This record gives sequence, C-alpha cells and structure tokens, in this order.
Amino acid sequence: MIPRILEPEVMNTPEEAIGYDNMSHQAVNARFVDDLFMAAENFGLPGFLSETSPSQRILDIGTGTAQIPVEFCRRGGNAIIVAIDLAEEMLKVARQNVEAADCSERIELKLVDSKQLPDADNSFDVVISNSIVHHIPEPQTAIAEMLRVLKPGGLLFVRDLLRPDSTEELDSLVSTYAKDENPQQQRMFAESLHAALTLPELHEILNNLNCPRTWATQTTDRHWTMEGVMS
Repeated sequence: MIPRILEPEVMNTPEEAIGYDNMSHQAVNARFVDDLFMAAENFGLPGFLSETSPSQRILDIGTGTAQIPVEFCRRGGNAIIVAIDLAEEMLKVARQNVEAADCSERIELKLVDSKQLPDADNSFDVVISNSIVHHIPEPQTAIAEMLRVLKPGGLLFVRDLLRPDSTEELDSLVSTYAKDENPQQQRMFAESLHAALTLPELHEILNNLNCPRTWATQTTDRHWTMEGVMS
C-alpha cells in the first residue's frame, strides 16, 4: 500500500480553479447525482424532485465550482442547497456557473471551513460531499461535523477517490481517466489519488464516530462512497 501523501487543503489560485472547472467531470457528476437519488429511494426518504413536498435543505461540503449543485438543480425539485468551500477562487467560478445555469434562487454559496461548520446541530436534511475528504489532513474531524449538522433521519452521501495499492496502479488510473487532460490536470489527479483514503482508514473513522462500517464501500475502481441515515 502506498502511503498517504497530503496535497494542499485549499486549491485557491485562479489557475487551479479554472483548471479544475475545465476538467471532464460531467459524467462523474451525473453519476453522483443519480446515485444520490437512488440512495434516498433505497432508504425510503422523500423524493428530491417533488415540486409539492416541503423544501429540503441540502449541505454540499467542498462544492468547488458548484458543478454538482447545478447538476442537481437541473433535475427539478425545490430543495435549497447551501454549497460551501474554503477556496474563494473556486467560489468565484462557482458563482459564474450558478448564474449561467439560472440557479441562484436555489444555490447559496458560502466561504466555510468544513472542519468548523457554523451551522447548529440538526440543521440539514441531507449532507453531501464529492472529492473533498482527500484534501483534509484530519478527515475524521470533517466527517464528524457532517454528522453533527445532519438531522435525525437525514441522509449522508459522501464520495471521494480511493488510494491505490501501488504506484503502478495509480499511474494506470491516471492514464485511463486523465489521458485527455493537460499535464497540470494529470498532475492534480495523481496528487489527489496519493492523498486519498483507503477503505480500512474509512472504516476506522466510522468506528470512532460510532457509525456502521458498512456505510463505506468501494463503488468504482477509483472511488469509495459513504452513505447512511442518521439515527
């Protein structure tokens, strides 16, 4: 197993924000939203796309350039998404994306540290996060905050990269999934894989937080997913 090598917690230069936004995330983001809806259905939660049900509050942690909230809003419904990030440059691009998609009434962007959420306990019906955990040196702190602000009966849905077993496997993943990206974007992907967690590390975090280990599973050759309902 290759060791975890941390990358910067915040990608906060204009070049990094624009480079990230220009990477090919569309298929991955659509899959994330599809799987989020499926998880809600599997857990018997109210439909996100209902125009008549009470508006739900969703927290998106590490929203980056807000591609997932925009994809979510394109599906319909009336949920309100609070989308947070620690990088102002990411949020600048996110504001452009939200305005271009005409989603400003449903997506609220905030500059917030995921390790110190300003929200009260039990504030959100759903907490989601995609590809932020690997940026955080002490991810258990951030996951504990996610659980704290989630309402009883609320859905936690988190996805991130999975650290490969070997350098050879890492290089193969970069060649497979970033072959059409520029060298800077390929480097960013490789560094993210190095910084990602393994399933045993996730299971230890869940155990420390008194959550079932079964919440975290490997869902693709390069991703893990954590999903569960707050008791």
